[in-house]
Amino acid sequence: MKINMDRLLLDIEKYAQYGKSEHGGVTRPSFSKADHDVRKLFIQELKDMGLLVTIDGAANIWGRRKGTGKKQGTIVIGSHLDSVPNGGKYDGPLGVLMAKELIKTLIENNIHLDHDLEIVSFTAEESNDFNLSTFGSRAFAGKLTAEVLEKASDSKGTLIKDELEKAGGGLDKFPVMAEAAKQKKAFIELHIEQGKRLESRGLSMAVINKFVGMYRSTVQVIGQANHSGTTMMEHRNDALSAAAEMVLEVERQCREDQTDLVGTVGKLNVFPNATNIIPGHVTFNFEVRGENGQHIHDIVNSIRERWKEIARKRQVDIQEDVFLDQDPIELDHDIVHVLECTAEEMNEPCITFASMAVHDAAHMAAVTKSTMIFVKSIGGKSHCPEEYSVPHDIEKAGNLMLCGVINIDKELDKEYKSVTMVTRVNN
Repeated sequence: MKINMDRLLLDIEKYAQYGKSEHGGVTRPSFSKADHDVRKLFIQELKDMGLLVTIDGAANIWGRRKGTGKKQGTIVIGSHLDSVPNGGKYDGPLGVLMAKELIKTLIENNIHLDHDLEIVSFTAEESNDFNLSTFGSRAFAGKLTAEVLEKASDSKGTLIKDELEKAGGGLDKFPVMAEAAKQKKAFIELHIEQGKRLESRGLSMAVINKFVGMYRSTVQVIGQANHSGTTMMEHRNDALSAAAEMVLEVERQCREDQTDLVGTVGKLNVFPNATNIIPGHVTFNFEVRGENGQHIHDIVNSIRERWKEIARKRQVDIQEDVFLDQDPIELDHDIVHVLECTAEEMNEPCITFASMAVHDAAHMAAVTKSTMIFVKSIGGKSHCPEEYSVPHDIEKAGNLMLCGVINIDKELDKEYKSVTMVTRVNN
């Protein structure tokens, strides 16, 4: 039993037409016309498959296929359908469309799980004008409450509660989500890697066992603005020069680190930002991600010590405001193990590692057993029209997910001391 790859590829192309950009990518932010149109298409296709379709308070779309009834609760598969501006056609939709293809394959082969099987498309996973990324999964996991969202609005003053109602959701439905979350027994999300780790190893897919921790702060470098022509070099307190040296220190220490830790300065503002004025004030956002929370803090503290030396040498002041200090999120060992064993049973090379980016599965881990499958990204490109995964790699990952879901269905509610695999893909 295998997924129908030709059918899946046609689906990917069809969905990519919704919000197709003149620049070659896909622009489909949540609550846009393109988003509403693709939601209607998705809902109708789920109904045509015979699934019971519901829309929860966060406007997440759910489609349920009944199981045998031998086991209570549901196994959930899916991802998101929204996109960044001029993004690719795989980030998000591949996970949703693969989930749909998986269910179609089970229907065609008259296979029913012991649990009910659900597909989900989460609302507003990507960054958006409401500043509420991974909105749908966070709301479903109870991390965003109706009270907090009552006055939440975008840059135009549009209330998110009004947009939710237009999409079939609503803050009044939030209490029901808490009850629905109790029914979920497992969540598996398939997604493109968006990096080069798989490509560099010559592998098609990976099983994800954790999400990295993340530290973010806003740093102010305060010097002295002055005339660029009359202030001699030895008399300057140039905030930008100091900031530049600080940014390079972040790069140096993180590049020399022997783990998969990464550090970034991704946003920088210079004041007064004029050609003939020495910069007197600079702000930038500082980020470090890594698999070990203590190691993240050790690197951050080491960088800070060097920043102090730079500040003394250049006679500037530094202020730092931490706005995110998130520990790594461990995913469920049991279902990670089942997927690893399934790949071995299929004789398919597969590696297990941490996701460097946050996905919906990270928030679903708060309510159920959760994991992910990554597909190799060519060139590591994502959030751009050049985003691409080879059909051969997608098929391998899809068949791992198909067989993995069947095995997870069998193994859930058992002791995981001895996992017996029974499902094979014919080569």
